[in-house]
Amino acid sequence: EVQLVESGGGSVQAGGSLRLSCAASGISSEDFAIGWFRQAPGKRREGVSCVGSDFDGRTYYEDSVKGRFTISRDNAENRIFLEMNNLKPEDTAVYYCSAKHYSAYDVLLNDYWGRGTQVTVSS
Repeated sequence: EVQLVESGGGSVQAGGSLRLSCAASGISSEDFAIGWFRQAPGKRREGVSCVGSDFDGRTYYEDSVKGRFTISRDNAENRIFLEMNNLKPEDTAVYYCSAKHYSAYDVLLNDYWGRGTQVTVSS
């Protein structure tokens, strides 16, 4: 049914850049929001950056990544990207792609997750 596959993680030095990609199938931008979450060892999973469905096109960025990360969505290819610049050691985490299916009444119907991709930033 719904499949989310992340790629683009790796190890970089502080100040470097990475571009994450999430290939999605079984979803539509008309009624799915999609974005990126991350989880560092010993910490709770947190939202990084998300875009709403076509119904709600708002974009969200976690405060610590504003000005450094940029999310984009390619509807034709059912893919989202996260351009990460000026990476910091505290960005080290497993990054997950997540898609959320909403009804026309803004009710969350379902929640899907990829397996994640590791991002490691050294000082």
